[in-house]
Amino acid sequence: MQRRTLLLAGAGLVASSAARAQSWAPSRPMRMVVPFAPGGAADTVGRLLAEPLGTSLGQPVTVENRPGGGTTIGALAVARAAPDGLTLLYATPNVQILNPHLMRNLSYDPQADFTPVIAILRAPKLLVVRPDFPAQDVAGLIALGKRQANGLTYASAGVASSGHLASAMFGQMAGLELLHIPFRGTAPATQDVMAGRVDFMMDNIATLLPLVRDGQLRALGVSTADPAVAAPELPPIGRTLPGFHDASFNYLLAPARTPPEITGRLNAALNEILESDALTRRFALMGIEKLGGTPQALEAMVKEEYDRWGPVIERGGIRLQ
Repeated sequence: MQRRTLLLAGAGLVASSAARAQSWAPSRPMRMVVPFAPGGAADTVGRLLAEPLGTSLGQPVTVENRPGGGTTIGALAVARAAPDGLTLLYATPNVQILNPHLMRNLSYDPQADFTPVIAILRAPKLLVVRPDFPAQDVAGLIALGKRQANGLTYASAGVASSGHLASAMFGQMAGLELLHIPFRGTAPATQDVMAGRVDFMMDNIATLLPLVRDGQLRALGVSTADPAVAAPELPPIGRTLPGFHDASFNYLLAPARTPPEITGRLNAALNEILESDALTRRFALMGIEKLGGTPQALEAMVKEEYDRWGPVIERGGIRLQ
């Protein structure tokens, strides 16, 4: 009887929490802080979410761009905001996963200052070379790198960019000596790979796949453990290099101490939005894959990624000033 009473009490608490989550609604307009300049991928997706989220919750959601500091400026603004559900952070791995390893003194606590809301998407990367590059696949690239006395060179959009980190992990796992050539953005890095001045690069599939389709680059593999939805014909790098997988994922955070009924309501609304046909089609055109799920699943994903990237960054001696 005691156990039955406890179970019934527990069920009542769950039902009460669910009811509160469904009843919460914002009392005034909301803002979604995007820690990047307008026009980029994060800004685009943030705006795709903001309008339907506002419709669902009954208050407009404004996108507020706070670029700079490797996402720290925007992250700090949300960390200092009231935990009332009216402020959200559109987060990339920098906020909680990479910056703690890359920066010696963060202006916020990457774990304690935020509450998980929902995982939004993952963005696979392509490993690409120029069309006439001598290696025909990932195995050939690794073999070539081991034969060449000076190793291989790779381009990226800048120090500690997602392409830099993915390529560094690739080199570490393959046992290759690689020389990193950082550029100020993806476009000039891509140009030098196409021109043959740099051997290879990794970057988001949405950026590189059109150039592969046009024959300006050749893709050797995709970074995710499974084939990418946008290019199912390309083999995962992990089939040649067991254990290799990488996909930048984006997610939403609220300030710490945001009540569960608020994060629950936000999570439910955003899961519905991610399941909508309109957003599914738009994501497919962008080459990205939707995620969704619970705040608890997001929290576990962040911890797993934090533990995975720490050794890569440390071994590579990668730092941001």
